[in-house]
Amino acid sequence: MCTRVVWPDANGAVIVGRNMDYHRDLATNLWVLPRGIQRDDGVNGDLTWSARYGSVVATAFDMISVDGLNEAGLAGHVLWLAESSYGELDPARPALSQAVWLQYFLDNFATVAEAVAWIRETGAQVVQLRDPASGEVPTIHLALDDATGDSAVIEYIDGALELHHGAQYRVMTNSPKYDEQLKLLSQVDAFGGDKPLPGTTLATDRFARAAYYVERLPQPETQLQAIASMFSVIRNAAQPFRLPDPGKPDASQTIWQVVIDLTNRRYVFESTTRPNIVWVELDDVDFSEGAPQRVLDLGGRLALEGGLAGNVSEKFEAGRDLHFLSLADLRALAATSRTDDDAG
Repeated sequence: MCTRVVWPDANGAVIVGRNMDYHRDLATNLWVLPRGIQRDDGVNGDLTWSARYGSVVATAFDMISVDGLNEAGLAGHVLWLAESSYGELDPARPALSQAVWLQYFLDNFATVAEAVAWIRETGAQVVQLRDPASGEVPTIHLALDDATGDSAVIEYIDGALELHHGAQYRVMTNSPKYDEQLKLLSQVDAFGGDKPLPGTTLATDRFARAAYYVERLPQPETQLQAIASMFSVIRNAAQPFRLPDPGKPDASQTIWQVVIDLTNRRYVFESTTRPNIVWVELDDVDFSEGAPQRVLDLGGRLALEGGLAGNVSEKFEAGRDLHFLSLADLRALAATSRTDDDAG
C-alpha cells in the first residue's frame, strides 16, 4: 500500500509527502550513500555504473531502497501495485532488479525529465525478486519527482511500460493502475463528478483525499509550516493500526511517513510507532567520492530511552555498506538450501 503526494508551489518550494503502509515491520533504516559507489543491475551484471549523485535513502530490510532524495533534488518513492507485471527478461534491453530500481535513478539523474528520457531511449525493464525471509514477490510501481515540480509515475502492466510524465501527476497510491485511478478521481465532486469525497482506507479513496487536500493548502510563511502542512495531508491519507478484515489476512497500516523539501533538500522521517520526528539536511552531509557509506539504525536508536529527534545529519555511523538484494543472492540461497536438504 502507500500514498505519495506532491505540493509544487509551497511558497517557492516543492514539497513531497509519502506514507509507507505495510502489514509488517520493514526494519527500515536511513542511509547516506556518497558519490562514486560502484553498482550493478542486480540481474546479470550487464548494466554497471558509478553513482554520479549522493543520496539519502530509506530501506526495507537493508536490501532495497524504497524512498530517497539525491543531492540534485530528485526524489523517488516505491509503492505497491498488485497489477504490476514486468514481462519476460529481454537480454537485449537493460534490466534493473526491483531492489536497485529506485537507486539507479537517484545515482544517475538530476531531474525527472532525464530519468524519463533514459527509460524511453533504452526500453529499460524491471525484474522481480523474492523476499528471502517471507517468500513474498513484490509487485511495485515507482514515482519520481524533482525540485522543478516535475513528476513521473512508472508502471509495468502485462510486461509493457505505462509512463505518466508531467507536473499534473501529483498523487499516487495503489490499485488500480494509474490511468484507471485518474478516471475514478474524475467521478468525485471536487474533480468534475457527483460523488462525495470518500473516507475509507481504499487506495482509490486515499488518492481522492490526497488530491483534494493538497490543492487546498494555504501558502506557508516558513519551511516549518510547509512541512507541517504536508504532514497534515499524508496523515489524512494514512491507514490506522487495525485487525484484518474477514477473508483478508493482512491489514496494511502506516508504519512510517516522510516529508521531503526538494528545493531546500531536507528529508524528514516520522515513525508511527515512535514519538519523535528526525530529519536530514543534505547540505550537512558529506557525499564526496570516497566518503564512507553511513547508516542511521532506526530500529536501535529510535527505540532508546527518549529516542532521536531533530536534525540527525551528523548521527549516521560508518562501518558497513548497503547491499542490495540481487538474483545472484537468491541463487546462492537456493543452492545453500538444496545442500542443507541433501545433508539432512
